Amino acid sequence: MASRGLTGTLPTLAVMPSRRRPFLLALGLVLALLVGCSDSSDAADRNPGDKVTRSEANVLAELLHKNFEAGGADFVESAPYGDGAVLTLTGEVDFIRSIGRAQAVTKYEDGRPDETRTIFFTPDNLWFGDVPGLSQALAAAGLPDAAYMERAMAGSAGGTASLVDVLAQLVLNLSARAGDDPRAFLTGDYTWQGQRSIDGQLASLYSLSGGKTVAVSTKDQLLLQYVTPLPDQDFEVTITLSDHGERQIDLPPADQTVNAADHPEIAAQVGV
Repeated sequence: MASRGLTGTLPTLAVMPSRRRPFLLALGLVLALLVGCSDSSDAADRNPGDKVTRSEANVLAELLHKNFEAGGADFVESAPYGDGAVLTLTGEVDFIRSIGRAQAVTKYEDGRPDETRTIFFTPDNLWFGDVPGLSQALAAAGLPDAAYMERAMAGSAGGTASLVDVLAQLVLNLSARAGDDPRAFLTGDYTWQGQRSIDGQLASLYSLSGGKTVAVSTKDQLLLQYVTPLPDQDFEVTITLSDHGERQIDLPPADQTVNAADHPEIAAQVGV
């Protein structure tokens, strides 16, 4: 099996590897998750494009592990995926239990109203709330009302991922239970690109292979922002983390949830 660390390539969409290292499943294609960080004290002596130093490599190797140790974070994740369409997830993630929740809002520039859903997610499943027509569809089928519809995360049971699956998994994959080998960060396309402010925090920026970039706090060396293109797509996904710390996220209760696999016709009808 391919490496699942920060510097490795990833399995195909239908394969679900161990959570000891992060995995990325996107639109049926393979992604690589590469992240970095910096020591701001060296900024005055650096030029954009310089390779990472040995000390930076040591911090790089622990970056996702530090997210896990922090326990969780708030996040805003944005993907301008179509002509005038932007999908944004705003929520929080528990990195220890691999659970997230967010408000997913799709905005259009062509005059269509915003589409809003409440979502919960784990590596295996997605729950959708605020689904228009769900109560009516359940009533028409003679089923009890439910606030949420649950379905498998694309990839856990094969198939092709929708954009919301991709965004949810990208967030969960910003964490690892152990660090990586620092030597791996001294041989790849990891370069320092200067500093800027991210939500009022000074951050060091790094350019990675494949057009990816990261911004890392110079104060506590925590990941503040990760930007990645998706293969064969013409847009980037931006994830901004804040307020790192422990989270307690409770998934929707079973008595308020209907399973899409048990009622595929209703899932198709309401777009889940």
